[in-house]
Amino acid sequence: MDRDQVLEHLKFAKELGVDGVSRDPAWRARHDTREESPAVSPEPAVIAVSRNAAEALAAVRADIGDCTRCKLHTMGRKQVVFGVGNPEADLMFVGEAPGADEDTQGIPFVGRAGQLLTDIIEKGLQIPRKDVYIANVIKCRPPGNRNPEPDEVATCEPFLFQQIDIIKPKVIVALGKFGAQTLLRTMDPISRLRGHVYDFRGAKLVPTFHPAFLLRNPASKREVWEDMKLVRELLKA
Repeated sequence: MDRDQVLEHLKFAKELGVDGVSRDPAWRARHDTREESPAVSPEPAVIAVSRNAAEALAAVRADIGDCTRCKLHTMGRKQVVFGVGNPEADLMFVGEAPGADEDTQGIPFVGRAGQLLTDIIEKGLQIPRKDVYIANVIKCRPPGNRNPEPDEVATCEPFLFQQIDIIKPKVIVALGKFGAQTLLRTMDPISRLRGHVYDFRGAKLVPTFHPAFLLRNPASKREVWEDMKLVRELLKA
């Protein structure tokens, strides 16, 4: 890492509320994190048979097509927003649903919240965004950016499970209340879920605040920085 990269990394850490670093090895060790009991999740969906992860994901995308399986296709959505990134990523981010920018471009997390997520990945974790995989619980924008409804989630989440099972990430970061609650089948608030590690479909799941929440509540960047330090340690394991 060159001098400019180090300075950029330290600047980003300062924005997240990190006051400094220590040479003490104990400071660098992962803090004690409670391993929660695995969340009960549905049986895996049937994965498209293919020679590699990229082809398998392409087969799932082809199966979705110009989806009309739920009512969202009649409510103003422009296109399906499937997912983007490395098909063999060790790290996967899962959000809630596409917004207006994502619906226009067909790529998850490309608006203001997406730029902040990119900063978290590239400046905080020091990983190129192209090397992770990013998707949402549902693939179509709900009208007015409302929360997805239960029938919409039930229809769409099997495709997310296929993505997870194909990619086989070591770590999944669930972004925000809705994403975390949906994956973990819980109504616990994100403030209670974050800071812990959960087993999910062969990966370690780390809930954290959604980047859109951080835009409204920048003081919470410090907690996200703690979550990302945990993610880094899990990736090394």
